[in-house]
Amino acid sequence: MKNFELFLNEIGVSIFYIKIGLGFLFSFLITFFSIPTIIKISRRKNLMDEPGIRSSHLRKVPNLGGIAIFYSIGICASIFAYELFDLYKFLFASLVILLYIGVMDDIVVMRAYKKLVAQIVVSSLIVIGSDIRIRNLFGIMGIYQIEYWVSVLFSIITFIILINAFNLIDGIDGLAGGYSIICSALFGISYYRLGEYNYPLVVLSVIIIGAVLAFLYYNLSNYRSTKIFMGDTGSMLLGFLLAFTSICFIDIFIDKALPNVPRYHLQSAPAVAVAILILPIVDTLNVIIVRLSNKRSPFDADKNHIHHKLLKLNLTHRRSSFYIIAYYLFIVISAYFLRHMNINLLLLIILALGFIGAYLPDFIYMLKNNKK
Repeated sequence: MKNFELFLNEIGVSIFYIKIGLGFLFSFLITFFSIPTIIKISRRKNLMDEPGIRSSHLRKVPNLGGIAIFYSIGICASIFAYELFDLYKFLFASLVILLYIGVMDDIVVMRAYKKLVAQIVVSSLIVIGSDIRIRNLFGIMGIYQIEYWVSVLFSIITFIILINAFNLIDGIDGLAGGYSIICSALFGISYYRLGEYNYPLVVLSVIIIGAVLAFLYYNLSNYRSTKIFMGDTGSMLLGFLLAFTSICFIDIFIDKALPNVPRYHLQSAPAVAVAILILPIVDTLNVIIVRLSNKRSPFDADKNHIHHKLLKLNLTHRRSSFYIIAYYLFIVISAYFLRHMNINLLLLIILALGFIGAYLPDFIYMLKNNKK
């Protein structure tokens, strides 16, 4: 591989752009041609998602689309972004464990505590084994450098929350997939602007985009024969990868004074990362607050998610997904232009805008009912 890179450099072609192009192409094609086989097997073996209390669909639909996403990312990332697996030894092992747990849950529905134990194991592997953790809060509530074990515990909890939060937004067609594409694109652009040292993370982001785009072709299909959901396999995998890329993003702006590692400065880096992942964060916080205020368990299933509120306004799945993604993209743009603001104030603005978006559908619904 290194000889090939030297050859390309001699003829004036950047290996990075070839990795970007081929990574996107192959990740898209692998997912695109894998899903029809998965749909066929799912229908033959009746491995389908049954409509339930929280469901927004009325018929049984195959829900193992996450297998194709894992297959694509696993192959393409290990070829085109192999540096990540050299640097973070437990990354691939974590992905494989999440695949197993996700498939088991999609097929037989695992007990919540078993899933939680697996998520703790996965998070511990990546945090302790690969040292991917939140080391510094950049002045949030006056906190800067964090003690090692506090950092480890906080990072493990963050991974678990984001994995489950992303799982919770996967309730309507196109939302989890579309949002993961936006997040990956935003992180990918950021890594690209931060220089060559971060190029493997750019390639990983592009591979995720390619795999999820191909999945969305089937997820947004109007035909029953080609429709599929990503299931817990896909949502947990994407939630984990986006948590991984967000923590890497924050870590870049900590001056570790390492040789050959560029130094960057952005005091509001954690707030910007929160802005990019604001939808799953706010949606999860919102449903927990609602359930607790109604004196119910925070783990009870209900229809208080943001996407359920938009469906209540008689919007289609596609329109609901588009409006949600567009609004939360507006928050990211706002955070970008305000990135040099005091981090505590910026974080407060981001969370306030996030919760306004969560309760805006309720306000519109009330207005409609009052008019009637």
